[in-house]
Amino acid sequence: MTLQQLNRTPTSVEEIYREMKAKLHDIVPDVELRIKAELAYEIHQLKKERNAVILGHNYMEPALYHSIPDFVGDSLQLSRLAAETDKDVIVFCGVEFMAETAKILNPTKTVLIPSDKAGCSLASSITAEDVRALKARFPGVPVVTYVNTYADVKAESDICCTSSNAAAVVNSLDSDTVIFIPDEYLARNVAQETGKRIIFPSRLPNPDAIQPGSFDIIGWHGRCEVHEQFTIEDIHSVRQQFPDVVILAHPECSPEVVAASDFSGSTSAMIRFVRETQAPRFLLLTECSMGDNIAAELPDMEMLRLCSVRCPHMNQITMEETRDALRYLRYQIEVPEDIRVRALAAVERMLAIG
Repeated sequence: MTLQQLNRTPTSVEEIYREMKAKLHDIVPDVELRIKAELAYEIHQLKKERNAVILGHNYMEPALYHSIPDFVGDSLQLSRLAAETDKDVIVFCGVEFMAETAKILNPTKTVLIPSDKAGCSLASSITAEDVRALKARFPGVPVVTYVNTYADVKAESDICCTSSNAAAVVNSLDSDTVIFIPDEYLARNVAQETGKRIIFPSRLPNPDAIQPGSFDIIGWHGRCEVHEQFTIEDIHSVRQQFPDVVILAHPECSPEVVAASDFSGSTSAMIRFVRETQAPRFLLLTECSMGDNIAAELPDMEMLRLCSVRCPHMNQITMEETRDALRYLRYQIEVPEDIRVRALAAVERMLAIG
């Protein structure tokens, strides 16, 4: 469930149904599996006709995740794959900024997103105008932009990062001070990991008095509407009932939640940790579909459920919408060329960091 090529060439609806039932019988009702198997078979046929590749993010709901993607992984892994594909059409089962990144890397290919409602609260928290204002206020300070942003914001940046390489990106820059946008919690966690100080200028009583170089990281106020919901109280409650639980938190969670957890990392880092660690049970503090996907992939692992937190944007990506995206080639992602070229430079610098 780190980046995987799933190599599916199903010959019938029944074959898909059997494969899904083997993995998802304890997670998805049988009647739903039968319906989804019919949809999956239709999608595979359309994929062949369109010479398409389907990329599935780790947050996709289980029936979709385990039936139609050619590759599954986190945003960095899928971005790398998007840069290498030889297919004519890329269908990105993820949110809009992910599909935009695929288009930035593949300007001549058709990139589709199954739903035009699959946005992101974090990406919407900052605009290109906001970045230009920060650069004007802190001239010469390099801008590190989390990949969970739209293309015009990336275009104003020096380098992008993901949750898995954010600290490495910050450390790679030859600068005492960096602007790190837009995730407030990720910036705080990176500051702690790298031993840097951090400010959020708009919270200061006299922000104009802050000079470049006074602090190591200049942050922003964006948050993921999913990860900000996890609390210290959640962790304490679970540990009281299950003292031997190993808790994994995504770096978009608050620093307090990350500090109280046993491990923090990207979605793929979490998956590797679960695979490699001999613990009796696990709890993942991230989008809840990923816990279901790991439970299906690793049935001998006990995954605790603290899952009323589903990303409303990821939830827009359904098998029906994916089928119709391929059927009608709809919801095509377009990025203006001047923005794409500048965003590409920031994305390629990110990919070079690894």
